[in-house]
Amino acid sequence: MAEKKEGHIVMVPFMAHGHLIPFLALARLIHQHTSFSITIANTPLNIQHLQSAISSSSSDLQLASLPFQPISHGLPPNIENAEKIPPPLFPNLGLAALSLQPHLRSLISRITQEEGRPPLCIIYDVFLGWVSDVAKSFGTKSIAFTTCGAYGTIAYMSIWLNLPHRKSDSDEFYVPGFPENYRFHRSQLHRFLKQADGTDTWSRFFQTQIALSMKSDGWICNTVEEIEPLGLQLLRKFIGSPVWTIGPLLPANSGMDLKHRAGKEPGIPLEKCIEWLNLHPERSVLYISFGSQNSISETQMMSLAQGLEQSGKPFIWVIRPPFGQDKNRDFETEWLPEGFENRAKETKRGLLIRNWAPQLEILSHKSVGAFLSHCGWNSVLESLSHGVPIIGWPLAAEQAYNSKMVEEEMGVGVELTRTVESVISGEEVKKVIQRVMERGEEIRERANEIAEQIRRAKEEENGSSATAMHDFVRTVVS
Repeated sequence: MAEKKEGHIVMVPFMAHGHLIPFLALARLIHQHTSFSITIANTPLNIQHLQSAISSSSSDLQLASLPFQPISHGLPPNIENAEKIPPPLFPNLGLAALSLQPHLRSLISRITQEEGRPPLCIIYDVFLGWVSDVAKSFGTKSIAFTTCGAYGTIAYMSIWLNLPHRKSDSDEFYVPGFPENYRFHRSQLHRFLKQADGTDTWSRFFQTQIALSMKSDGWICNTVEEIEPLGLQLLRKFIGSPVWTIGPLLPANSGMDLKHRAGKEPGIPLEKCIEWLNLHPERSVLYISFGSQNSISETQMMSLAQGLEQSGKPFIWVIRPPFGQDKNRDFETEWLPEGFENRAKETKRGLLIRNWAPQLEILSHKSVGAFLSHCGWNSVLESLSHGVPIIGWPLAAEQAYNSKMVEEEMGVGVELTRTVESVISGEEVKKVIQRVMERGEEIRERANEIAEQIRRAKEEENGSSATAMHDFVRTVVS
């Protein structure tokens, strides 16, 4: 354990489930190493969500609700999280976050008055770069936290800041900050990024907040030093600040109390899920999930279902309404081939879970052989921590760059397709599943090597992630 030190840290996550949970995990990690008081500040509904994910025994972990009026910013009423809004409104949510600034200042002022000094630092989300100026105005350190990996972070930041695809007539283009021989592809860009020209709402939000984040006193990155050598080398050079690699930040330990881990009820009792997994041989099951915020199109869903049946592999599929449908409505059987779910149930070859699944328990089960994933960074880390190879289907944000790294840099996966616009056949799905699960010995070995690197990084004595945390603590108290 690090030497116990007193002080206060304020944390400000972006309003999205995939950001709130890593921030909560980071708060717990800091609390393990120090006696710092920690306050996580966010909008009221996100604070409610976090409250449901922490136990009342965490006395040094406080939650602060910052007033927020969604309708004042062109958002639907009672919508304060990216999970709940249609994609075109995402930058509106980001721009609306600027209204939190005076309330955050009031919170910092109160802490400063009560404790006789400002917080040791404010840790904020890369998408909330304005917090850096708030920290500096109180004479405290500003620390940017990227919930992504290093490779995905620099790719996402540089592409938004430079819009390099607009300077190329080719589908392939160079991204500043990467080696000269590196090329990215236009199909790896989200449709809003493809259309961005620097004057649109998306550009105004991302370019401003990323540029502000680059003024921070240091960065925390949710990754492991040994698994991203290239990404970390490039990121450190790009931002010119210290980068502490304290990952992997995974949800709290596996256990029956799943709601306290992520603030959500799973769509299936854990015991039933494990019971189903126990029916299948080692490394035979394909787990499929596109994260908490994404879904594929209806035609893609049909093709995926057809490919699953053709592959003959047992599977667990976390299903949500297809892209374009209301995320919160019930799943309709018409979005899948006729009789698909019944056939899966009767043969015990498939398990369909509505909305949310106990992902860590699934990935850690010996019967799981691969993960068909959107390549959100939390999912990538959870998969690799358990030595599970990845079949990539990136859909948004930096996921396409994570998928590129997983395949090209790490050698632990194969990309099936990308975005909701792609056309894919059941035959293509079947071939990739069989390639990874039947003939993917090299991929599996590499995934196991990375799992071991991640395990060693967390060791208290000399693990790289533990060492980075000690260094971060020394920096903020100096």
